[in-house]
This record gives sequence, structure tokens and C-alpha cells, in this order.
Amino acid sequence: MASSSKPKSNYEVFLSFRGTDLRNTFLGHLYKALYHNGIYTFIDSEELRKGDQTLPALMKAIEESCVAIIVFSKDYASSQWCLEEVMKIMECKKQKDLTVLPVFYKVDPREVRRGNKSYGKALAKHESKFGKDSEKVKRWKKALFDAGSLSGWHFYDGDESELIERIVKEISTLLDRTPLHVAKCPVGIDSKVVKLKSMLNLESDDGVLMMGLWGRAGIGKTSLAKAIYNDIFRQFEGSTFLANVRETSKNCRDLVALQEKLLSEILSQKQRLVVSNVDAGTHLVRDRLCRKKVLLILDDVDDLRQLNALAGEGKWFGIGSKIMITTRDKHLLTCHGIDQDHVYEVKTLEDSEA
Repeated sequence: MASSSKPKSNYEVFLSFRGTDLRNTFLGHLYKALYHNGIYTFIDSEELRKGDQTLPALMKAIEESCVAIIVFSKDYASSQWCLEEVMKIMECKKQKDLTVLPVFYKVDPREVRRGNKSYGKALAKHESKFGKDSEKVKRWKKALFDAGSLSGWHFYDGDESELIERIVKEISTLLDRTPLHVAKCPVGIDSKVVKLKSMLNLESDDGVLMMGLWGRAGIGKTSLAKAIYNDIFRQFEGSTFLANVRETSKNCRDLVALQEKLLSEILSQKQRLVVSNVDAGTHLVRDRLCRKKVLLILDDVDDLRQLNALAGEGKWFGIGSKIMITTRDKHLLTCHGIDQDHVYEVKTLEDSEA
């Protein structure tokens, strides 16, 4: 199972768990399911938990996440690392509106809240080490009580895959990782989607690929781009579809708003990031997305300024990223440096399929 050797910024989900209990079973399957659904998840490794410098890194990952999943298992409270994590998670819930979802894995929530059974034994050992009146242990107990009082999922026996499916669905909804609405799917669109997916070379994470769709107004470029987006967006760590760029970027202030939308949606920020001007926005896009595998679709572009502000260069984005641009102007794609092998003319059904 993949694990993060060092934290990156802006994780969507932080997984808190007791490694010896779950790493190679339920937790491993949950992490893989989140990954395959394009949900950028922080999971630490046992090697990471060596050295005092690691705790601040874990705390930072919690602060930068949108959702924290706490998997309470029998031995969770025996780990001081886990207790520090749950304390930080509950602090961020209060101060930063972090969404917290507990999973009670073969334990009763009352054990977590009240410190009964294995949780009571673990806390007693901590009291023996730090003192019965230790403020640290008191804070741990308070965090366990608060987290154990939250609604979540209870699992004792049965099909773990069903639980994982429910968790992934809930997270996807919270992060608004839902498909775009396509008002009308033209006949023959499926074969075009297959063609474009082939051109996108989704199996390759070698660099960043930019491609363009061009054709006359009303030909179906937007519907085709939405169909592509819906089919592949879960394969990326972040994604956004910026619709009708031509009409929504009449001036510099409009471009700034689009930069804010691009960053906020890809980074899954609950509040839109504030960008002071276009130049500052380009720096933010480069700095925040250069290590993130993203899917970005810019729909109905008609000016090079728009491309320079939103996707100036491939190196702004992490390896494996795919950038798709729809436009009426083929020359615009050439000016932006998109090679002819990745330029696709959208034609009518009669022209291309009949």
C-alpha cells in the first residue's frame, strides 16, 4: 500500500488509526478506495513516526485537510501518537471547521467516550506514566469523549467492502466530487470520448499533458468536455471544470475570480481563497498545484490572457496532470504551444460518425 514519506500540503482527507491493528486490512483497503476515487489522502507510515520532528508534520497535515477520518479500534488509545492526533483533530474541528468522521471498528462508541475496556486500560497506563492528574492525559480523555460522541460508522462484523463504499460515497459528497450535469448527450458522443481518452494517455504519468478541442459554436464542445470530465475526474487528486471562460473573464477582476475558483475547487477549500491580482494568482496556482495531479478543463476560451492566467505552463501542475481547453479558435491552441497531436476538431455527427 502506498504511504506518504513526507506530508504535502492541502490533503483532502487525514486518516487517523492504530497501525498495528489495521494497516494491512481494513485501513489499507479504505486508503486504496479513496485513492482510486481521486481523493487525496494523508496516511503516515511506521517509519514516519520516528523522531520528534515528525509530530509537527502530522499536525500540519491535519490542519491542511478538509476531512479527518478517525478509525477507533481496540488498541487505538494505547498509542500516544493517535491520542495526539485525535486531540489535534478535535481542536481543528472547533477552530477551523474540520469535518470529523469516526469509524468505530469492532469497538462500542461508549468504550471510546467513557474510557471503558481496552480504552480504560490504555488510559490507565498513560496515567501511570504521566501522572493521574496529568493535563496531557486529561486533554486526551476530553478529545476521546468529544470524538466518540460524534455520529459515524459502526462495524463489528460483515462485509467491510460495503462500509468502505459508504465512506467513500460520503467523502465524495462532502468534497463535492460529483459528476457534472450534461443537459443532452449527443448521439455518437461515446466514441468521441474513447478517442479523446486515448489522446490524453491516462495511463502515463510522464509529465503534464495539454490538449485542445476546437470547433464552431454550438457544435458540442462543452458537452464532450463534460462527458470526458465525468469519466475520468476521479483518477486525479483534484479537478475543476471552469465553464464559459469567454463570458466570465471580461476583465482582470474576472480573471482573478476564475483563479480563486480554480484554486478553491482543486484544493477543496471550504472558503474560496483570496487572490489580490492576476500575477499573484499565477504564483499561487504554480506554488499550490505544482505537486498535485489535477484535471483542469477550461471551457470556451477565446483569449491568450485567459490561458496565461489559468494554465500558463505545464510545469504549474504536478506530473500526470491533464489540461483540456475548448475553443472556437484553433490558432489560440497553437499560440499556447499545444502540439498538433493533441488538438482535436469537434465535428457534427454527420461529418465524423455517419
